[in-house]
Amino acid sequence: MTSLSRSPAFRAFRSLDYRRFLGSRLLSILGLEMVNVAVGWQVYALTKRPLDLGYVGLAQFLPPLFLTLPAGHAADRFDRRRVVLLCHLAFGVCSGLLAWLALTEIRTPVPIFGVLVLLGCARAFNAPAAQALMPSLLPEADFPNAVAWNSSTFQVANVVGPALGGVLYALFGNPEAVYVLAAALAVVDVLVLTAVKTRTGRMEKKAASWATVLAGVRYVWENKIVLGSISLDLFAVLLGGAIALMPVFAQDVLHTGAWGLGILRSGPAIGAGVVGLYLAAHPLKRHVGRTMLTGVAIFGATIIAFGLSRTLWLSVLILVVMGGADMLSVFVRLTVVQISPPPEMRGRVNAVNMLFIGASNELGEFESGLTAQWLGPVRAVVAGGIGTLLVVLAWTRLFPALVRLDRMPTGSAPTPAERHSTSAEAPASSA
Repeated sequence: MTSLSRSPAFRAFRSLDYRRFLGSRLLSILGLEMVNVAVGWQVYALTKRPLDLGYVGLAQFLPPLFLTLPAGHAADRFDRRRVVLLCHLAFGVCSGLLAWLALTEIRTPVPIFGVLVLLGCARAFNAPAAQALMPSLLPEADFPNAVAWNSSTFQVANVVGPALGGVLYALFGNPEAVYVLAAALAVVDVLVLTAVKTRTGRMEKKAASWATVLAGVRYVWENKIVLGSISLDLFAVLLGGAIALMPVFAQDVLHTGAWGLGILRSGPAIGAGVVGLYLAAHPLKRHVGRTMLTGVAIFGATIIAFGLSRTLWLSVLILVVMGGADMLSVFVRLTVVQISPPPEMRGRVNAVNMLFIGASNELGEFESGLTAQWLGPVRAVVAGGIGTLLVVLAWTRLFPALVRLDRMPTGSAPTPAERHSTSAEAPASSA
């Protein structure tokens, strides 16, 4: 590891705590992605209704909708490592509950939706704490490299997790094995995370109030580059949420089985993983705002192409390109959102970011299921891709600062209060 860490592509791995954090993240995402594939296939097998796939997303979106801002406040007031540890324990408990429900051979998806609500609560608290913890694990100069590896690891888990989940489901003909393995991975994940030695302690020293809870919202609203980055992701993925309809496309459009669904779910992750590895070795140096917008535009175009494809392997290829384009925007957004805020506000700012991501993913799944019920899956996906392209065009006009963003941020941007204080002191200094 010492020889590898000397390479610029592996500079983030010089931190032992970061390596442990990354290993824990890999295991947790593997388990969650396996669960996602199994739940989607199990629910659709029970009801044969695309709308119920939308309810799968809605059950996971509603808890973050109400809990993400308090979760960001908790990430700034309590030790972030401990918060993440408790959330990963909850992931394992939810996998165990899903295994128990599968063994009882339930005939309705309602209990599954109940467990997904609990899982959504754990993810609501995990996301801002984990995102805010990562900059504390290594030097700031190594952080863009860490973002690339973090995103690549996420995509590796998104390749292996869905594929493994689909294969296990196909082999055993039921989801029990998938859920049991996910619970076992959660146990190992918690053991690895326990070895992380970094302790952030309490970052926010002010007393709890609505003003401190909403400080992250105010920061995002006044920082137009951050606002433009995360809102672009919100509306683009909300409209282009084809991933939620993959069980429908696998069965009714591409005429494949659970193994085909696993391969389809892995397609975007393969493309994103390849681009992420490239960015780890060759980070963006110029025109980062335009690169982000271009990536989202390509993402929208591939959504349209996926909706029109009738061949499994062509669909997989399209999804690979889609994932690579998405990684370009993800890399810029994560670096901007995690580095720009002051350390004591990163939990709350990341909570706002995760709320936007949750809206685009889980609420996007509900929107996709609803529009597929009305228009049919093919028309719903094509319309979503067109909507994504229109969003990119609109954002070039609404957020010119994002278009002009040339280089990645290298330090914390001042809070609104700090900017106000500086401007108030300026006349006195000049006097």
